[in-house]
Amino acid sequence: MVQDATTLFRRKHPAPLHIPGNAIHDLAARLRGLPPSLGPVRLIGVDGHAGSGKSTFAARLALALGGAPVLHLDDIASHERLFAWTDRLTAQVIDPLGRGENAHYTPYDWRARAFGVPRPLAPAPVVLLEGVGAGRRALRPHLARLLWMELPPTESWRRGRLRDGPEQREFWDGWVAAERAHFAADPSRPHADLLVLRIHEGYEVLPGPGAAPAADRKVTEREGPPAMW
Repeated sequence: MVQDATTLFRRKHPAPLHIPGNAIHDLAARLRGLPPSLGPVRLIGVDGHAGSGKSTFAARLALALGGAPVLHLDDIASHERLFAWTDRLTAQVIDPLGRGENAHYTPYDWRARAFGVPRPLAPAPVVLLEGVGAGRRALRPHLARLLWMELPPTESWRRGRLRDGPEQREFWDGWVAAERAHFAADPSRPHADLLVLRIHEGYEVLPGPGAAPAADRKVTEREGPPAMW
């Protein structure tokens, strides 16, 4: 069904962007102030449809967090297991971080279709888990907060297809079918604590459908010209 994801997953490690403003720093401060959710780690999930801007947002948030590590689920998934990777993530990352130990995961090379050399992931105070399925049922008990990129699937996929070009059309056809099936069986958005909206100036962060009444219901961060993320 899925042929090639080389181009699709090539841009998952964007360069840090130094953007002035306080809004994203306010969100970062809120996340740092949360109690640990996985051993000593505050694990923050950034989920959303493919093409919704998760990796760019996660890079900016990581910068505001002082260089927090970002684990991209594209390094955990593979051609054979677009979404059936929970066991691998649990063994290589979740279990060791839960014990306060360094995790080691083997990133998948989408060009070579093989897993690479293990990479370390330290139990930092905040770790971002970015990718489609970051808020899946099996991971939610380990998350301190779940953020959802609020962009409709058709628009997300349109942007993704435009980004990757016609040579990735066959991959995208397979991916969309797989993503639809995943979210139909295991939706993330209903459990999101925060919704992240891309606006003209940057981002707006709103309480999500899964927010606790006494906590994130009071969180609304909107960027404007004086406070651009």
